[in-house]
Amino acid sequence: MKLNRISPAASALYKRLERAGRRTTVLEFRSEQLLYAGGGLLAGGTFAVWLSVRGSIPVPAIAVLSLAGGLLGYLLRDYLLTREVSRREALMLAEFPSLAEMMALAVGAGESAGGAFERISRTARGELAGEFERVVAETRSGIPLLTALADLSRRTQLAPLSRFVDGVSVAIERGTPLADVMRAQAQDVRDLAKRELMEQAGKKEIAMMMPLVFGVLPLTVLFAVFPGLSLLRIGL
Repeated sequence: MKLNRISPAASALYKRLERAGRRTTVLEFRSEQLLYAGGGLLAGGTFAVWLSVRGSIPVPAIAVLSLAGGLLGYLLRDYLLTREVSRREALMLAEFPSLAEMMALAVGAGESAGGAFERISRTARGELAGEFERVVAETRSGIPLLTALADLSRRTQLAPLSRFVDGVSVAIERGTPLADVMRAQAQDVRDLAKRELMEQAGKKEIAMMMPLVFGVLPLTVLFAVFPGLSLLRIGL
């Protein structure tokens, strides 16, 4: 455990686990990686032995393939964690505008910021609602709301959510209307989603042009030019 605290890789891994919403410790995740490595080692060794029996590879290559399988299993667990982080962040960004609008309505109806978070945590379901529920639990345990919101921003590491937390914190400190801040943040996230959708559409449009330029267009030119070449040969 002391080595995990000192190691910067352990600290980075702990942040990734938080972003993925996992409650496992760094040591538990490393144990999972070792299990995946053991499974890859077993699978690679079995495949290598089968190839060696058939005479496809020499006997020393069995160790190389076994180690390669273990390494791939170890890296596979890390890749799956990265996929979990990406999926969870996408879900949180998709949920954010609706939850921000609900909070704006609650604050506009007279609820305080803490009351709005508590109402959302009771009525909504999802990844971001779970994070809001954690904020409510921290405030009930005696942690100030601004500190709990700062912890939320640190855990998620999402730029739109960080701006939302900063806006809510400034509004609470200065006494400005919270409802306007929440609506503005929700609109910013919607605009961001639209921009990302337009970028993806542009990339797919370019990808769709590749078969047209290198496949359909050369065939069209060939069909257009070939009859003329045939007539020239006949004339000659």
